Amino acid sequence: MTSVYEEKNISKAIMRAGLPAMLGQLTTLIYNIADTFFVSLTKEPATIAAVTLCAPILLIIMSIASIFGMGGSSVIARLLGEEKEKESGMTMNFCVYAMAAAGIITLVLGLVFLQPLAKISGADKTNITYTCDYLKWIFIGSPFIMLANGFVHLFRSVGLIKEGTIGLMLGNVINMVLDYVFIVIFGWETAGAALATSLGFICATIYYIVCMIREEHKGNQLVPLMPSHFSPNAAMIRNVVGIGIPGALITVLMSVSNIVLNNYISIYGSDAVASYGIAYKLDMIPILLSVGLAQGVAPLVGYCYGGNMKKRMSDLVKYTIIYGILMGALFTTVFVLFGKSLASIFLQDNALIQQTEYFLKILCLSAPMLGVINMMTSYFQALGKALNSLMITLLRNAILFIPGVILLNYFWKLNGVIAAQPVVEAILMIICVFMYKKDRNPRNS
Repeated sequence: MTSVYEEKNISKAIMRAGLPAMLGQLTTLIYNIADTFFVSLTKEPATIAAVTLCAPILLIIMSIASIFGMGGSSVIARLLGEEKEKESGMTMNFCVYAMAAAGIITLVLGLVFLQPLAKISGADKTNITYTCDYLKWIFIGSPFIMLANGFVHLFRSVGLIKEGTIGLMLGNVINMVLDYVFIVIFGWETAGAALATSLGFICATIYYIVCMIREEHKGNQLVPLMPSHFSPNAAMIRNVVGIGIPGALITVLMSVSNIVLNNYISIYGSDAVASYGIAYKLDMIPILLSVGLAQGVAPLVGYCYGGNMKKRMSDLVKYTIIYGILMGALFTTVFVLFGKSLASIFLQDNALIQQTEYFLKILCLSAPMLGVINMMTSYFQALGKALNSLMITLLRNAILFIPGVILLNYFWKLNGVIAAQPVVEAILMIICVFMYKKDRNPRNS
């Protein structure tokens, strides 16, 4: 058994599992910011708006991978806790082939419905060409986008934490280099940004497959790749999909809520969309780091649950939440103090810089709350409690958020739309605390 599962010190275990995941998320964020930065060099708000509008579609593609990546990771970690290594390997093999099949289907459907998807995302006549250019290359690369994102979760669950992080970083670094080549040198604008993204994920996928082949040759039965090991059964599929769908819905509903948000912001023009796009990309730093910390610790929680180590599991959750809150508070302070300087990296127009700084100060208020919300989401996924995880997702991105955007827009216009995120996160954090207490003390509920 890999040593990270046997680490006795709780804080060290969290750091060993969480830091690589956070580093992977950070490189993902850097490439997202790089996309926006290089596109912003065109000095055309419509191109920045197009990248912002396409972000939810890219998230949806990634979320399909989460059905088998996050779902498989949860099942595998619990099976390892129960010392069922053969079943873990069979689950891993099934998830890999399921992601590949889903990617091919997405490629075909995405290209067929390219124009309608661009319009649904909020594209208008000033940016629809840029939006379609971006989406076309994203859909072409969708099989590799899915595989690369799913492999990260699966590798972590079997203890290949270093390999999972290296693959993610490799893809993101290649993406950033190609961003410069395709956008700055070749002048391909949004199409260049999307092509760089797809090629980065292709390289990451190749790396992961090579790692699996190497591990299989070593005799590691946890990562079988050959089709001869493809032997799913109804119980396996049900367990993976039952956990994976709520995990995928986190991203899907986040994308849906972002599409709703983008449509409301677009009422106020491309400049407002561009300002929000920059502010949101910056705010994604604490968001993705918090997600990485929670997702990195999730296999440890699942392993403890499968091995009936309740005290250790409780300590893992408690300390991860504390670290997440402290990290979020740090970023809130930085964004409030230096928001204008950060916005000026991407924008030249003073009015847009001031508007972006204002948006960022509002958005970052929710950063400390993410330490609770993201860990609770990962906690319930790790335990296989799909309904609890799904409830948090529905509350966050549909039941609370969409009505919140509509209501706050009615009363406070654009300011209200931007404020919807911290308002919803504050309410959801309180709900998550009650859900966790109820789960830990069912007799008192």
